[in-house]
Amino acid sequence: MEKKIITVALLSGGTSSEREVSLSGGDHVYHALDKNRYNVFRYDPKTEIAQLIADARKIDVALIILHGAHGEDGTVQGLLDLLNIPYQCSGPLGSSVAINKLASKHFYAQCNIPTPTYMTFRTNDSIDADTCISRLGLPIVVKPVSGGSSIGMTIAHSKNDLIKALDKAFEYDDTVLLEEYIKGTEITGAVIGNKNPEALPIVEIVPNDTYEFFDYQAKYTAGETEEICPARISEKLTKRAWELAKKSHSALFCKGCSRTDMIIKGEDIYVLETNTIPGMTASSLLPLAAEKAGMNFSQLIDRLIELGLEEPVRNTGYNNRS
Repeated sequence: MEKKIITVALLSGGTSSEREVSLSGGDHVYHALDKNRYNVFRYDPKTEIAQLIADARKIDVALIILHGAHGEDGTVQGLLDLLNIPYQCSGPLGSSVAINKLASKHFYAQCNIPTPTYMTFRTNDSIDADTCISRLGLPIVVKPVSGGSSIGMTIAHSKNDLIKALDKAFEYDDTVLLEEYIKGTEITGAVIGNKNPEALPIVEIVPNDTYEFFDYQAKYTAGETEEICPARISEKLTKRAWELAKKSHSALFCKGCSRTDMIIKGEDIYVLETNTIPGMTASSLLPLAAEKAGMNFSQLIDRLIELGLEEPVRNTGYNNRS
């Protein structure tokens, strides 16, 4: 019996500061999709939401390759729920919690997941830089509460640096997170699955000496960062990283896949943040971990589509199949 061709809506682009990364990831995914198995429609939510809605009845599943606001924050996920279109990633709850670093911190704390000490401020708050330094020490990591790809993030080494870093972060969000700087080995742990998520091999991240941290350029410029998989860490630390990646996935109500960034100091691991739509470019970390687990990029996409289709559609009462 001939297999049914699955109609896939591939969403990339959008309106956030991570638009170009999303478009690149969308291109990479599009070329990896087996056109003998999938009928692929591409949509850029920046201009084509109306077309997506018009086409909803003929779409079997969506691949959301979007990052940042109006893509990774649950808004598109909510729309797809209304249209009764399943998708490969977390729903509105998990997406909105994970993209907000402050909300994530609260959920991590409830599940005894260790994270660096932090402070938060809103746009109109009175901020005493000396108090921040007294509590967190120097250097201090400063970043917008929402968003990804390290956009708007700075490591402040002095009071003057901190003031400038706050101004920069507030350009991207009305709430800013100040975090204790922990010097150590950066790793990331990807998880794939719905009810019984599987942890993939841990990736060690080593930006070259010109970068103080794994910033936007280090992430997306070929050759700027050494990504070692599996990470050069002990079996004990590997098992702990797997545990924390899965625990974070569960704590934030993630589905499909996630990738949790962590840092190792001595024998301790601290969780930094969890990404509900990991990057899908040629230099991204989830595909690297999947490859080490025995899945090439096309097989990874196939698996994500399967996960989207197996997860019950979040029923909203609207049925686009009738």
